[in-house]
Amino acid sequence: MIKVTFYESSDKLIKRMSFEGHAGYADSGYDIICSAVSMLFTNTLNSIERFTGYRFKLDEDKRGNRYTVDFTDDYGDDVKILINALRLGLDSVVEQYGNDYLKITLKEV
Repeated sequence: MIKVTFYESSDKLIKRMSFEGHAGYADSGYDIICSAVSMLFTNTLNSIERFTGYRFKLDEDKRGNRYTVDFTDDYGDDVKILINALRLGLDSVVEQYGNDYLKITLKEV
């Protein structure tokens, strides 16, 4: 199962997000859920960097298949829109394939 956690501050800004695990929907290389989540995640981070100029901190543990993104500075509406688009895409994956492969959690920080 892929576990995605969004850490939200009291002012409703995402301060951190983490992605961990494998969906287990199909064999490696054929897992469309892993592919979808990877593309959504990668496209969001690339879009934030390229289109907004905002810099975040990315920690990768490829052996454990864990990625953590920290948003240490405040950001504008452009970054909020991209993060919300990521959340919408992930919610769509859950709606289509269920919670057995992808679990999304929101935590307050």
